Amino acid sequence: MSLRHSSEPSQPLSRLTLLAGGALGVVFGDIGTSPLYTFRTVLSLSEHDPTPGVILGLLSLITWTLILVTSIKYAAFAMRIDNHGEGGIMALMSLLVEKGKGGRWVIFAALIGAALIYGDGAITPAISVLSALEGLEMVIPESQPYILPLTVAVLLALFLIQPFGTARIGKIFGPVMALWFLAIAALGVRGILQHPSVLLALNPAYGIAFLFSNGYTSFLVLGGVFLCVTGAEALYADMGHFGKKPIWLAWYGIVFPSLLLNYAGQSALILAGADSKQNLFYTLCPPVLQVPLIILAALATIIASQAIITGAFSMTRQAIQLGWLPRLRIKQTAAESYGQIYIGIINWLLMVVTIGLVVFFKSSDKLAAAYGIAVSLTMLMTTGLLFVAMREVWRWSRVSSALIALCFLVIDATFLFANLIKVLEGGYIPLLMAAAICTVMLIWHRGVKAVSASVGEKGVSVDAFFAQLQQKTVPRVVGSAVFLTRTQNNIPPVMRWHVARNRALQQDVLSLTIDILNVPYVGEEQRIRVEQRAPGYWHGVAQYGFMEHPDIPRLLQGVSEINALFATDDATWYVGHETIVAGEGGAGMAAWQRHIFAFMKRNCTHVINHYHLPSDRVVEISRRVAV
Repeated sequence: MSLRHSSEPSQPLSRLTLLAGGALGVVFGDIGTSPLYTFRTVLSLSEHDPTPGVILGLLSLITWTLILVTSIKYAAFAMRIDNHGEGGIMALMSLLVEKGKGGRWVIFAALIGAALIYGDGAITPAISVLSALEGLEMVIPESQPYILPLTVAVLLALFLIQPFGTARIGKIFGPVMALWFLAIAALGVRGILQHPSVLLALNPAYGIAFLFSNGYTSFLVLGGVFLCVTGAEALYADMGHFGKKPIWLAWYGIVFPSLLLNYAGQSALILAGADSKQNLFYTLCPPVLQVPLIILAALATIIASQAIITGAFSMTRQAIQLGWLPRLRIKQTAAESYGQIYIGIINWLLMVVTIGLVVFFKSSDKLAAAYGIAVSLTMLMTTGLLFVAMREVWRWSRVSSALIALCFLVIDATFLFANLIKVLEGGYIPLLMAAAICTVMLIWHRGVKAVSASVGEKGVSVDAFFAQLQQKTVPRVVGSAVFLTRTQNNIPPVMRWHVARNRALQQDVLSLTIDILNVPYVGEEQRIRVEQRAPGYWHGVAQYGFMEHPDIPRLLQGVSEINALFATDDATWYVGHETIVAGEGGAGMAAWQRHIFAFMKRNCTHVINHYHLPSDRVVEISRRVAV
């Protein structure tokens, strides 16, 4: 389910409820399945006997982390800063760039945050599905050797179905997750009834007391506590799919209470005398219902994993449109839903890393050691961007903005340092992934700018070009041509080379620039503008948002003014192809960067496929470009 919102008009309650239900299946899968492993991890890190003071302290830390990070930072603050309805770190960066505040550190912070989301995205499916299936040990002790292969099989099946799309089965995601939250809330109530005094943990004094009385152990525990908010970024990132109000309704009305109840229920079990080494989540459930709960947990974690994969596809498309990644083949898997896309290389890379993590770590407890560091660093980057947005979007004073940002910064930095302890235990994996992806983004962006500068540095004006045509008596032959170009003021280089080689030019010519704006969507009334610059020569600029995918022939066919000028159905399309070489006059890229850029340039999706050009009517003109 994917619905676009550019604004937040009042909505009927029925529609609001429907959207909130859809958000349950997309936005809250990650954070909603965290009770499977969070409290168990925190308890193991505490290294103390589970006394009432310890248990209440741990529960208080989890409770107030959910409140401060998810309810206040993301729901109350971040979600109020949107880029024409879209949220997430890339959309926030684009908004600041649009406002003229996209300095280097803003862009770099956003790129680091985006790259880290990929690293974390590989761990989320692994730890979620594995933790759900580990419940089989309680029901069938003999199943322990089969849990790992079963987890691999489930994840393999999940990635293998991606090319076919998930639009049809996606309709059940909301109801399944609604059932999941109802179930974990009911289990939590069952646990609380065994020891109601656990509700004292709502008092933050218990958490503060634990932190200040346990020294280094407190720091270790915070790394585990952070697992309860690893999906908080999704509230902001998925805002464009459903809108603020439905996500707020789902969070405050269903998800947040359910999570609090379940964590409290697990804590109450310990206070009531349960073995702290047991799987507390499944211990909450009556034995007769444990198998159905395991099945429901498996479904919930699969849905959470699907949301992560879909989010990776969506963010990749944004990065491509904004010029930070090379063109990749994007397959639309559902005509009625723009958000249903598939990007093969991203899918297979995630599959290899995710399954590799399961095989390498073998248990959710060990995976937890690698989990969280990427998210904590992403949250820190988001806080930095939010500070700039408070100043430039909300026009808050420097003092007010700094005070709010400082509060978030202290929380984020504390969790980041607590998670840095995990680096040698597996946390290096998402960091290395993020570093590689960020490097690729920076090299690609720098290379593209170098190519544009090299190609456009010897521009020829329109008047000078057509004066030369008349002087050299270059004939204008029957037919029409469309030249794709980055150049907006001068004659496209491809057009100059075409005339130089063929010594002729069609009588009707359109040069077209594709302009990706720092907004998610562009209204149809702003989609394209065309102006005549010389007899038989027009230049057009087609504008798209970073959430859109251009289909240029369809666009031109729908513009009556262009069709009145010449027949686009019979036009010949001309595109340029650059071969990257080293040489004087280049951008001075290091050799290793140039080799990486050249490799990406050779292997990126061809412009013909990216813009849906008619391949039987495309002429490609190659040139060597020094970078």
